[in-house]
Amino acid sequence: MVKTAPDGLPTPQRYGAIVTIGLGITIAVLDGAIANVALPSIAHDLHSTPAESIWIVNAYQIAIIASLLSFSFLGDIFGHRRVYQCGLAVFCATSILCALSTTLSMMTIARIMQGLGGAALMSVNTALIRLIYPQSLLGRGMGINSFVVAVSSAAGPTVAAVILAYGSWHWLFLINVPIALVALIISLRYLPPNNVATSRQRFDIPSALMNAATFGLLITAISSFSQGQSHGIVAAEVVAFLIIGYFFVRRQLTLPVPLLPIDLLRIPIFSLSMATSVCSFAAQMLAFVSLPFFLQNGLGRSEVDTGLLLTPWPLATMVMAPLAGYLIGRVNSGLMGSVGMLAMAVGLLSLAILPAQPSDAEIIWRMALCGAGFGLFQSPNNHTIISSAPQGRSGGASGMLGTARLLGQSSGAALVALLFNLFVHNGTHASLILAGIFSVLAAIVSGLRMNESKKTA
Repeated sequence: MVKTAPDGLPTPQRYGAIVTIGLGITIAVLDGAIANVALPSIAHDLHSTPAESIWIVNAYQIAIIASLLSFSFLGDIFGHRRVYQCGLAVFCATSILCALSTTLSMMTIARIMQGLGGAALMSVNTALIRLIYPQSLLGRGMGINSFVVAVSSAAGPTVAAVILAYGSWHWLFLINVPIALVALIISLRYLPPNNVATSRQRFDIPSALMNAATFGLLITAISSFSQGQSHGIVAAEVVAFLIIGYFFVRRQLTLPVPLLPIDLLRIPIFSLSMATSVCSFAAQMLAFVSLPFFLQNGLGRSEVDTGLLLTPWPLATMVMAPLAGYLIGRVNSGLMGSVGMLAMAVGLLSLAILPAQPSDAEIIWRMALCGAGFGLFQSPNNHTIISSAPQGRSGGASGMLGTARLLGQSSGAALVALLFNLFVHNGTHASLILAGIFSVLAAIVSGLRMNESKKTA
C-alpha cells in the first residue's frame, strides 16, 4: 500500500497515480461527448427523434451534476481513493448496460447510472492531484489534469470516428470496459489516501437530496422547455427548482462545512473563474452536439467523415494546452482566458457562416481555431479555480470545478434541442451563433479577473 508523502508522492508512485487518474477522467469526460457523433444512428436504431435523442447526452450530464458535490464531500469523509475506485467499478458495469440497450428508455436509465459512476470519478480527481504532487509541482499536475479534461472533452468526435470506422455505436460504450479495469487495477496500488475527516465534516443527507433536486430540476426544466413540453410542466419545474434551491442554499449557510461551498464563491476570482468555465463549456457543447447533425444531414457526410472533420479541434487543443500550462505564472490567467475565448468565438461564428457546400479545408481551419482558443483558456482557468481556494478546501473546489463544467455542458446540450425545435431547418446555425455569444461573454468575464489578480498579488 502506497502512503502519501508529507508533500506529495515520490516519483515512481506519482507516475502510476497520475496514469490511473488520467485513464479514469478520460473515459468519464469522453462519454459526455463520444455519443454525439453517433446520435443520428442511435436515434434511428432506438426509434426516437433527433430532439428526443438529446436525452442520451442529458441523462448522463444530469446524473453527474446532481451527485458531483455529494461524492466530493464523501471523498473528504471516507477517502478520495475509495470514492474514485468505486466510481471506476460502477462506470465499467454501466457501460456494458449502455451497449446492451434496445430502447431509448433503457439507454436513458443506463446513462443515468453511468453518470453516477462518472460523478464519483470527476468529484475527487483534483483533490487526489493535490495529494499526488508536491506543492512546488502542483501547477504541473493541474496542467496535466486540465489537459486531459480539455482533450477528452474535445476528442469525442475523433475517438467516435475511429471506433465507428470498424464497428457499430455499441462499441462506443464497450471500449470503456478494458480501460476502466486497467485503471482500477493500477489505482489499487498507486492512489494515495487522504487525511481523516475532521469531526466537523458529517455527510448531511438532506443537503445531498436538495442538491440533487436543485441541479436536477434546473437542467430538467431547461430540457423540458427545449423539448416543447407544456408551459405548465416547465413552470412547475422552475417553481420547484426555486423553492428547493432557496432552502438548499439557506441550509448550507448554517453548516460548518457545507456540501455546496458557498464560502468559496465569496472569493471574487474564484466565482469569476467559475462563471467563465460555465460559459466556455456551454459554448463547446452547443457546437459538439449540433455540428454532427449539420455535417451528416446537411452536407451528407458519413459518421467517419464527421468525426475526422471535427478532429482538428482536439488536435489544436493538444498543441495549445501545454503552452498554456507553461505560461501559467508568467502571463496573467485572465488575459490568457480572454484571448483564448475570443479566438474560440471567432472560430464558432465563422462556422456559422460557412458556405452552402464548404470544402474540407474551410471546415478544418475553423475547427482548429476553436480548439486552439479553448486550449489556451482551459488549463489556466482550472488552475486559478483550485489555487484560489484554501488548501483545506480542495475537495470543495474540485467538486465546484466539475459542477461548473457539467452545468455548462448540460445547458449547452439542452439549448441545442431547444434551437432544433425553434429553428427546424437552421438549428445548427442558431446553435453556433449562440455558442459564439457564450464565448464572447466568457472572454469578458475572464478579463474581469485581471483586476482581481492585481488585488491579490
